[in-house]
Amino acid sequence: MTKLIEADHVFRYFGAYCAVHDLSFSLAKGQVLGFLGVNGAGKTTTMQLLCGLLAPSSGHILINGYNVLTHPILAKQSLGYLPDTPPLYRDLTVSEFLRYCAQLHNIPTKQCHAAVHSALGRCSLGAVQHKLISQLSKGFQQRVGIAQAIIHNPDLIILDEPSVGLDPIQIQEIHTLIKELGQTHGVILSTHRLSEVQESCTDVQIIHDGKLILQKNSAELAAIMSTEKLCLRTRLALDPAALTANTDITHITVISTQHLEIHYHANANPTPKITEQLIAAGVDILELSPIKKSMEEMFIELIQENSK
Repeated sequence: MTKLIEADHVFRYFGAYCAVHDLSFSLAKGQVLGFLGVNGAGKTTTMQLLCGLLAPSSGHILINGYNVLTHPILAKQSLGYLPDTPPLYRDLTVSEFLRYCAQLHNIPTKQCHAAVHSALGRCSLGAVQHKLISQLSKGFQQRVGIAQAIIHNPDLIILDEPSVGLDPIQIQEIHTLIKELGQTHGVILSTHRLSEVQESCTDVQIIHDGKLILQKNSAELAAIMSTEKLCLRTRLALDPAALTANTDITHITVISTQHLEIHYHANANPTPKITEQLIAAGVDILELSPIKKSMEEMFIELIQENSK
């Protein structure tokens, strides 16, 4: 699988302050990478390093095989970037602005119309293409920002806080667009919204004090969020002693006579045996489901562990 990004032991200093510390990761087409961190963690600095807006103090970054320092033009031809504040000319219409962006990317004149038409369609901007950008809602302006990032159909798309200031409906629309882009591009989504990662991303990285403290795909993240607990709810009162013969179970917490929390050994799967035991005992099961940590709980735990 071709790597769109290869970051290898990247450091970035501002004087004596190390904003990015020994950053190494890769990204391929079809991946949507959620890049998480608290404010000041180093997310935006990392985005600027990847885009060639800042130079690494040491280490190297390849975009589609090209070093961003030694071959900046070739590297940047392969990426589209939406900064946290979209770079919009508010006195232009949407179509005028996108035509201008197409020209900046040296798209041949004969292909400009098709490129603008494609970006308008992918970002659902057709209905507002003749409106001034200054007249658009925040949500539509964010869409225009994404459209300028994909106008030249880059392999890699980097989005820095694309849903800031949007309402819930607009956020959902942006999530849908990001997932669609992830099918044919590699995407980095820098955000501090944990819901965006769960909604849109195939992979997750968390940065704290300039260091990557977590790098996982969605399946690995789900395993980390597992609490090795089950929620059991029954129609009638249940005696916990009915489950003590199950050797997978470590202990049972009684929430009420009809609601138990079942704790089990790591790597065990007690659900089938519990279900079998309860059915044999004639117990009506209303719910038997895993209890997982929320994304917020997992994030806070990691930050606290790495702040000691």
